[in-house]
Amino acid sequence: MRREDPEIKGRPVTQGAAPVTATATQDEAVLQISDLSVTYGARVVLDQINLSIRRGELVGIIGPNGAGKSTLLRAIAGLLRPDRGTIRFARAHGGTPRASRAQAQLGYVPQRIEMDPDVPLRACDVVGLGFDGHRFGLSWPNALKRQAVDRALALVEASEFGQSLVGRLSGGQLQRILIAQALVSEPSILLLDEPLSSLDLRSADAVVSIVDRVAHQSGVSVLLVTHDMNPLLRAMDRIIYVVNGRAVIGSVDEVVRPEVLKSLYGYDVDVVRVRGRILVVGDEEYGDEANRFHHHAP
Repeated sequence: MRREDPEIKGRPVTQGAAPVTATATQDEAVLQISDLSVTYGARVVLDQINLSIRRGELVGIIGPNGAGKSTLLRAIAGLLRPDRGTIRFARAHGGTPRASRAQAQLGYVPQRIEMDPDVPLRACDVVGLGFDGHRFGLSWPNALKRQAVDRALALVEASEFGQSLVGRLSGGQLQRILIAQALVSEPSILLLDEPLSSLDLRSADAVVSIVDRVAHQSGVSVLLVTHDMNPLLRAMDRIIYVVNGRAVIGSVDEVVRPEVLKSLYGYDVDVVRVRGRILVVGDEEYGDEANRFHHHAP
């Protein structure tokens, strides 16, 4: 069931991990970001981001290259410290408030992970690293770990190639394994940075189906960075649209509107809907940034 909340409004968003506070908010709220700002030198990357993520929703983080999408995800993951603002996590699985991201149970898949074809690891071994990857070296297998790995592989529909060498997997298969690795510890929030990049249409559609199921059947909140919203349209609950370090959040119909996008881009844009796809077209006077943003329908 899709949920929309027109009362949640994004404000402009800016580098650096923000103070992390665990909070016992409403059951469905798993993440709240307030006044988050990040700078690189003199450049403002994110400027006063404010947003709240609910339990079990799939949220696309959309925007052109260099807009600040990956920086936002890295700040949530604790990989950089913002200049100001707070990131608050809800109680993990109904327990006592947790103060760290590890305790808040985050799963994270970064961009551009490649595997050497000759690496002597099976896909299931890579998934297992997410179960006890905080330890040095490879651990001895045990029944609890095997069960967790089997569940994660099944969740991403990768059981059939779990015994395959990870370096010999296709791009789509490897992406499933990396998602399974992030899910094996049963996180409450899954962060995916450009998981559809370089995948063919069939593989990308399979990944979208998987994250749709993870969010809406397993109750994991999924934040997925991509430059093209179209593959996610059938599955997304809400969208965080980031341009020039500023962001708005809401449903696609609330956010992808000319007047809203004009406030982000700083110039007039048109929103064209063709055959179930969306194309954002910028004013020619300002170049092709918006024009290149979303792919034309095939």
